[in-house]
Amino acid sequence: MTGPRPGAPALALLCVLAACKIEDTTAPTASDGGAAQPATDADRMAALVEEEWQARILPAIQDNAVEVATLRTALAEGADAAGGQYGLRPDGEANAWNFVVTGTGEAVEANLESRAATLTLDTDGDGAGDVELMLGPVIRGTAIRDAMPFFSFSDFRDQIAFAKLARALNDRAAQGIAAPEGDPVGQSFGFTAVMAAPEDDTAWEAVPVTLEPAS
Repeated sequence: MTGPRPGAPALALLCVLAACKIEDTTAPTASDGGAAQPATDADRMAALVEEEWQARILPAIQDNAVEVATLRTALAEGADAAGGQYGLRPDGEANAWNFVVTGTGEAVEANLESRAATLTLDTDGDGAGDVELMLGPVIRGTAIRDAMPFFSFSDFRDQIAFAKLARALNDRAAQGIAAPEGDPVGQSFGFTAVMAAPEDDTAWEAVPVTLEPAS
């Protein structure tokens, strides 16, 4: 015969014994007057990013932006040396360094038809592309998330939620970028973008948060 179901105190004790982590999976919605409704990880991460974008994310990006030429010189001494001067990563975590880079370059290649649109710039005047800006809406990588010192993996339920945070940050960055119209090759653009420390001498891949035609 089935016994009585455990009450709330018993459930709480079972959860403690199992070392489980409880996470609120409800969020108010405007359509029902603010009543709590289930929300997905993507919904929660998008709301978190929107809340933090102007308050902490953009200020962190603006405060840590370094010119392309300056960062290139620093990286010639190694990622750790450059990271100690200009890099960003969560406090207390042994993650790879990430950087906010700013500068101006001439477009030498553009792929604007793809959902993973890119614009490649020559920032040092040698005629070759050295910074590839990922315009999206599909954007690779987790550089923005991993650059923010106030987003730590330990603060999130699991790797899935943390991955959704990276996607939400990339999506928000793409929303603020207007892709060039027509053929931009030969035109100059100013930009500020976030990138992971490059592993070799190929063009840097970066997620732009500002992109404007250069006057």
